Parts: sequence; structure tokens; C-alpha cells
Amino acid sequence: MRKKNKSYPILEKITVSDFAAEGKCLARYGEIVVFIEGIVAPGDVVDLRVFKQKKNFWEAQVIKIHEASSQRTTPFCQHFGVCGGCKWQHIPYTTQLAQKQDQVTDNLERIGKIHLPEIQPILPSKATTYYRNKLEYTFSSNRWLTDEDMQKGEITDRTALGFHIPKRFDKILDIETCYLQPDPSNKIRLAVREFARQNNYPFFDLVKQEGFLRNLIIRTTTTGELMVIVQVFSKDEPKLYALLNFLRDTFPAITSLQYVINAKGNETFHDLEVVTYHGKPYITEKMEDLEFRVGPKSFYQTNAEQALELYKIARSYADLKGNELVYDLYTGTGTIANFVARQAKKVVGLEYVSMAIEDAKINSEVNGISNTAFFAGDMKDLLTEDFLQANGYPDVVITDPPRAGMDAKVVEMLLKVAPQRIVYVSCNPATQARDLALLDEKYVVMAVQPVDMFPHTYHVENVAWLEKRPVSN
Repeated sequence: MRKKNKSYPILEKITVSDFAAEGKCLARYGEIVVFIEGIVAPGDVVDLRVFKQKKNFWEAQVIKIHEASSQRTTPFCQHFGVCGGCKWQHIPYTTQLAQKQDQVTDNLERIGKIHLPEIQPILPSKATTYYRNKLEYTFSSNRWLTDEDMQKGEITDRTALGFHIPKRFDKILDIETCYLQPDPSNKIRLAVREFARQNNYPFFDLVKQEGFLRNLIIRTTTTGELMVIVQVFSKDEPKLYALLNFLRDTFPAITSLQYVINAKGNETFHDLEVVTYHGKPYITEKMEDLEFRVGPKSFYQTNAEQALELYKIARSYADLKGNELVYDLYTGTGTIANFVARQAKKVVGLEYVSMAIEDAKINSEVNGISNTAFFAGDMKDLLTEDFLQANGYPDVVITDPPRAGMDAKVVEMLLKVAPQRIVYVSCNPATQARDLALLDEKYVVMAVQPVDMFPHTYHVENVAWLEKRPVSN
């Protein structure tokens, strides 16, 4: 016998009381805490459709706003509310910063449950628009239709070049103006879209897995260099070269023009060849007097100016005197490792992505840095007693793990090795708090500095400075 679908309630005229984790808000319905998805702010009076019920909490989506909160501000982007990015545009930036500060404090206190110093005020981003140096746009032959589109009636052109609709892999919102990346990013995207439409290029169908144009990646630098990567489904040379020639001739600012042939079921290309069609195979970013080569597959912090501030904090907390052996865990392309190398005796960088390690080595070579060594492998398998005996026991560890935080075996090894100082850079204060609680066995937190890297989102970076506890007699 088929189980009947559960009927979930509609909650009417509920007052949103506060922010919650991951960009959500919360309200109370009697004794029940309700976590709310959607464009809401504390103080809004809303109707909610519940879609999940647990014993102690419910989850719901906003379906109507009766009264708007005084905490709101006017979003500046025409795509706000439909596009999946910049979900906090309706929240004033000062309020965003306060919420991120509270998020760090709440996670460290509630999850970590350790003694903490006074947490430093969050460092705001100097730029709140046009701060990203990398954007990826997707082509689609079956674009998402907005309410405005539906009101127009018959739609003759369903092609799009833009961003994925949240929770819909197959629907792409056509973007007119994006406020995340400085020009010529918007101009390039619009020109490519117009060229493709005028010349009847097949936009890709993500469901049927057919078409030609798949993906457009634009990377910029503070030095003025510009990389454009065009991803296509098949090597139709006349179509591909015509588009690339158009880009080269129309936008002479492009210093690296590349393409990828991708016949896979997804847009990832780390396992595929990237062909340089025009210019150099990389672009160059600068931090202080250091240069970093950024290739098509390289990771680099997407807010370059704020990344410099983040790394300055990490370097300050490391408090290097010139005679220390430093381990940089989850080193990526070696940005932090090379950034602190001149203040250390030696820096050893560890990273699980082998291609990133090759970039790290190149970045050391480009900058004339000879006191770094980089190793690729799974962190928990790489950081062993044999590795430590071969490469030395660290005096200082800098760690910048992914959102999941450090593997438990990595934390165990840090406690065993017990370097004098640990600098923990995190993009997820919740998992950072978990790891700090484990490290509390031998370490005390000396300073905490939140940093806003991504305005108009709920994401926040956080840097913690840990010192080894004195051994009691």
C-alpha cells in the first residue's frame, strides 16, 4: 500500500526574529523553532510553507511578505532573488558584518566550548561589488523563465548564458549585468552571447547532453591581466576558431585565451587538456612584491585584495623570526607558503591536489624563493611520523583546510608533534570550532580575527592564533 504524502502546514503572519546559520533566518511558532529559507530579514512579517518537520524544529520557505523589516535595504541587482548568488543584497552591509561577527562568536563559543580571548571586530571588505576575480557562466538552450518573461507571452529565444538557478542543475538564468566581477567581464559575456545567437551556435542542453557551447570562464587580476576560457562539447573547428578570433580581436585586453573540449556529462575540466589559443597559458597576480602565476586550473582566492589582508593577518599571527620550520597544511598553490617564506628558515607545503603543488613550485621559482618544499597527497596519509622525520618537525603550523575542516588524524598528529604555534585559517567557523576544541588539549587560543571575503553572502573567513600551553611541573 502506497504511503500517503504528508501534508505540511502553512504558517500565517509569522514575525522573523533573527538570523540563523547558512544564510537562513528563524522564527518561533509556539515552542517550535522554524528555520526559514528565502529572501527574508529579521523583523519581516511573513507567511511560511513548512516542508520539513522534526521534533525540535521545522524548516519552511517564505511565500508572502506582509510587512517588510526596517533592517532591509534595496537590492542593486535586477537578478536578485532569482540568481543564486549575493543572497544578502537586501541586508545593509553593516548588518551583514554584525551577523558574520555573531556567527563566528556563536560557533566558537557554542561548538568549541573553550576559553577565548575577545574576538577582534570583523575586517570589512574594501570592495562590496566587483570584488571577484573569477566567474563561471553556463550556456543553456532552455533558460529559466522569470515572472517578467512569463508575462510577455510567447518566448521565441530560450538560449541563456548565465548562472544556475539554486537547486536546479538544468536551469540557467540569463544574466544581463553581474556586479561581482569588474569589466570587461560583463562586456565579454554579452558579446559572446550576441555573437553566438547571431551565428546560430547551438547552446548546450544539460538534460539531453547535446549542443556546442558549454561554459565561459573569465578570470581577472589586479595587475590588469585577463584570462578567458571557452568550453565546448565537440571540436567543431570553424565554429570554435571563429568565436575565439572574435574574442581576440574584439577584446585586446585578453592576455590568455584558452579553450577546452569537454564531452563529459559535467563541466569540470581538471582532467582535460586546456589549449592556449592566444597569449600566455597563465595570468599573473601580485601580492606585495610577490608574483603568482594563475593557470586555468589553478585555485586562487577570488577576492584578491581581501586575500592579501587575510594573509597579512596569518603572517602576523605566525610571528616568524627567521629560524622556524613552518608547515603549511592544505597549501593549495602555495600562496601562503610563499607569502611567509622570506620570514622563515623553511616552509613545507602539503596539499592533496597534485596540480596545485606543481603551481606552488612554479610560484616559488618565479619569485626566487628557494626555501620551500611541496608535497602532494591525502593529508591524513601524508603527515606521518616517517614524513616528519624526513622533513623535520615544525615549529609553526599554518593550516587552511576546506569547509569540512581538518581530518581527525591530522588533528591527532598535530597534538602529537605539538608545534609551538598554530595559525588556523578557516572558511567555516563551525568546523574550525570543532577542531579548536580538540586542539584545546595542548593549545590556548590567543587571538581570533574574522575577515569578510564575500560581501552580500553569509560566508565568512576566520583566523585563529593558537599557542602551546606551558608544561606544568
